[in-house]
Order: sequence, then structure tokens, then C-alpha cells
Amino acid sequence: MPPQPETRSGSGGSSRQTPLPGTGLEEIGVPGQNYLRDALTSCTDPLKAIEEFQHENGILLPSLRQMLPLLDLHGVRRLDFHTSVLEELRDRLVSHIETIGQKEGRERDRKLKELLNKSFPLVQVKALRPVVMGILKNTPHIDDKYLRVLVKDRELYNDTDTEVKQQIWKDNQSLFGDEVSPLLSQYIKEKENILFDHQNLTNLFFSPSPKVRRQGEVVQKLAHMIGNSVKLYDMVLQFLRTLFLRTRNVHYCTLRAELLMALHDLEIQDIISVDPCHKFTWCLDACIREKNVDIKRSRELQGFLDSIKRGQEQVLGDLSMTLCDPYAINFLATSAMKILNHIIINEGMARDNTVLVLLLRMLALGLSAWNMIDSQEFKEPKLDPQVVTKFIPALMSLMVDDQVRQLSAKLPPDERESAITIIEHSGPPPDACQAYVQESSVASILSMYYTLHTARSKDRVGLMRILGTLAGCESDRAFEDPFLHFLVSLLVHMGEEFVAEDFCTVVFDEFFYAGLTRDNVTRHLLKLLWYVYPKLPASRLHTLVKALQPSSQQNEAVHRLYDALNERIGNEEAAPVVPANMDYLESPLMSVPTPAPI
Repeated sequence: MPPQPETRSGSGGSSRQTPLPGTGLEEIGVPGQNYLRDALTSCTDPLKAIEEFQHENGILLPSLRQMLPLLDLHGVRRLDFHTSVLEELRDRLVSHIETIGQKEGRERDRKLKELLNKSFPLVQVKALRPVVMGILKNTPHIDDKYLRVLVKDRELYNDTDTEVKQQIWKDNQSLFGDEVSPLLSQYIKEKENILFDHQNLTNLFFSPSPKVRRQGEVVQKLAHMIGNSVKLYDMVLQFLRTLFLRTRNVHYCTLRAELLMALHDLEIQDIISVDPCHKFTWCLDACIREKNVDIKRSRELQGFLDSIKRGQEQVLGDLSMTLCDPYAINFLATSAMKILNHIIINEGMARDNTVLVLLLRMLALGLSAWNMIDSQEFKEPKLDPQVVTKFIPALMSLMVDDQVRQLSAKLPPDERESAITIIEHSGPPPDACQAYVQESSVASILSMYYTLHTARSKDRVGLMRILGTLAGCESDRAFEDPFLHFLVSLLVHMGEEFVAEDFCTVVFDEFFYAGLTRDNVTRHLLKLLWYVYPKLPASRLHTLVKALQPSSQQNEAVHRLYDALNERIGNEEAAPVVPANMDYLESPLMSVPTPAPI
């Protein structure tokens, strides 16, 4: 062992000076900068003191000393040589520590604790820091005295592995929040980029499968940050609930479901075994992935909802968030519309289809998520029976009218005229349709998804009959981004219809104008014009451009898109090419397998 700084004295006999801020070498018995300073200031021959220091602290291999002059002849500096040796030894030591960390038992913990105790003083030495960090990473339970040092020094904290930070975050929610917040913001921005990208017609919001979505960067980073810590998982859920409550942004509901299923994929049993929503979310995820809810799964889903016992009602809050996820709403609504079409074909009654009633029940629960969490009254909302007994029959009659009209259009002219005289197939929707759309969230969603079907089918009359009623949807649901994104993507394919004033009146005057006080509606309408403006009558285009001129308070993105559109119109540029193949735009009535009757 080299002599310690406090025992070294030179011929000058001067008293020991105030120690420099240490690197930790002296603490583990290795001469450091204080030792060298004392050696140089307390001797009469500094060169000799340096030589002694090199001799005492160099690599202790007699054969090596004879080789060092050879390196000198080749122009290799001693520092470079010692640094390369240090890096090689360090990498081997880190690898050995990883091997120790993969073992189980008390012996592993004892070795790591002993290594940490000896090496932690060197954490400020950058060249040796990877060794200390490797020991910390493999230590299951790190003493608070070490964690406190890491938290206080930002550089050390940033160099710390996630596995170590997890132990810091458990008792430091604000620090964890600082780490998570940018990821949540990134997640929301990514969703909005898809919804608002005016040049995107094929990579639609609902296109990716659940498996693909949860492989996204943010979800995977969050899953890695959480690890197997139930406490950190609960913190993230609380962040998501709070942000959803504060912003009403449904993408936080999506992230709640995707994060849970990402942890399911990673088989983090410590978490998924204690999350009461796991089995329900897993079952629903499988239905969304397969685009079908069969009898077995419908019974499982209903069993989860019916099994919530007194005292466990708070679980409904998280279940409602899972069902408020736009991808869940999209699945439930498209499945319900498919069943309605099936009932029409088989001349059945909606109230007798238990799968349909379950889907509507889940829709009602999902659409009430924000109110439930805000009020803290965790009680499943009762599905208004008149939605099933009055609204749905009215909607089905509208669907039959549209089907009959489309069928009669395919008949020879003489037969077509006699068929049209029997019943009017192009009048306004039944009164019950219009009334319940304004009062019921479930009725609103079903009407919205039938509207998407008419647009996907390019049913001009069918779309004009129902689109105007959506302006009065309960809670303005028809002006939410996922629906408008899908609707605009479909309307773009009906570009030829915009030459007619009656079609423009319904699309613009009766529907879009009703939501223009909202920035997001303006952005979706600008996207629609981006593709169809060459078809519009000049007076209509002029009116629209004037109405859409953004105010100073509106989003900068709205200003940019508006200016770009104005420039295209001024230059009389042709509209962008619209894909001829519409297969990527699934019809709500055609994309979901028909469920077997119960």
C-alpha cells in the first residue's frame, strides 16, 4: 500500500495545507491530488518528488518498467498508455460486475454492497464512474446515503442508469414527474401530428394495430422507466388521471391502456397482477386487435363489469378511462353499427341482442369517464333504455331508407320510379334521431359512425341527410379530432360532389360552421379545402377563405396552414392527388365480423 498523505513529510517541514476538494482517491487509500500537492510543496527537489510519485503509483509490473522507454521511442505518451490500460481494466471490471449482478442470493448482495462501499468515493472520477454506476445498477436495494449524493449532483444523476433512478424516484415524485412530463408532452404531440397532418391521407389515426401502437418510443420508454415498480406505475397513472381531468385530452386515456398492455407484453407480473383493470384491458385489446367481439369475450367483458363489488367502485374510474380511449370508442361504435346492420338483414330487434346492449353499456361508461373522475362519484351510468327502444329503431329506419334508395338506383328506370313513389328515401332523419343525438352521448357516437359509413360508401344523399344533425351532438362530440380526422379523410374522396351547392350547404353551413369557434375544427376544415378547393364554386371558396381567416389568438399552426392554402389558391395550383384505392378507409359496417347471436 502506498504511503498515505498524512504521513508524508518533506525537508521543508511545512504544516499541512487545507485539502483540495477530493476525487475520493484518498478516501480509499490511494494517493490523489492532495497527496501530490503536499509532496511538491514540502520538498526541496520537485522533480525527484514527481519521480517518486510515479514509481510508487505506477503499474506495479517489473517487466513493464523496461518497456516504457520503448513506448517513448515510438512517441506514445505515458498518459495515453496508462489511460488505455485503465479503460481495458475498467471494461473488464464492469463486465465482471454484470456477471455478479445476474446471480441471486445473499452472497451476491454482500459482494455488491462491499464493492459499493469501497468504490463509491470514486464516483466523481469520470474515468472510474462507470464501475461505480455498474455496481449501483446491479444493487437491488441502494442505501439512502448513496442516493442522496446522486440526487444532489445533477451530473451524477444524469449519468445514473434507469435502474438506479427507479430507486430515487420512488421517494421523489416531483423528480419523477420532471422526467415523465416531456414524454407525455411528446406522446400528445405525436397523436396530434397524425390527426392534423394535412398531407396525410393514408397513415390514418385508426390504422395502426394495438400491438404496433404500444411499440412506440414513448410507451416503451415509460415502461422501461417503471420497470417492475408498482409505486412508479401508480405515479404514472396518477399523472395521467390528473392531466386527463385538467385537459379533457382523451389521448391520456389511450396512453393508460397502451402502457398497461406494454407491461403485459413484457410480462411484468408485479404490476399486471395488481392492476384491477388488467384482465378487462387485455380482453378489450384482443377484441380491438381482431376487430371482433365474440360470445366468449363479450361474456368475459360483461363479467368484469358485473363483478365490481361494493367498496371497489373506484376501479370504474380507470375502466372508464380505458373505454374512453378513442381506439376503444372506435371499436365499440363500429362493432355496434355492424350488429345493427346484421339485425336489419335478419329482421331482429336491437333490445334482444345482448352483445349490442353490452357494447352500448361500455360506450356509455367510456363517454362518462371525465365526469366520473371529476365528480369522484364512481358509479356506472345507466344506459337510457329509450336509446335502445326508440333511438336505435329510428336510426335503423334511416339505414333501411338509405339501403332501399341505393338498391332502387340500381333498378331499371321504370321499376325505379314505382319504387320511389312508395316511400321517400331522401328526407330528413326521423325526429327521434335528431332528438337523441342532442341528449345522449351514445346516440351521438352511433350517428357519427353511421355518417362515416355513408361517406365511405360515397352515398351523397345519405351523408346529406345525417351530417347536419351532428352539429347538435351532445357535448359537441362530432367536433372532436378523431372523428373529424376520419370524416375529412373520407370527404376528400368525394371531391366531385363539392361542385354542387346543396352538398356544400350541408357540409359547410350546417356542419363545419357550427364548430368554427374551436381551433381544431378550423384546422380540419383547412385540410379538407386543401384537397377540394378546385371543385368549389368561386363564391363558395371566397366565403370559406374569408370565414377561416385565423385571429391573432389562434394556434400558429392554423396560421401556417391558412397561409399555405391561400398561396396555393392564388397560384391556381392543382389539388394534391388523392389515392384512388380506399381500402385503407374501412367502413364501420364492413370492417367488423358479424357476431354470432347469443
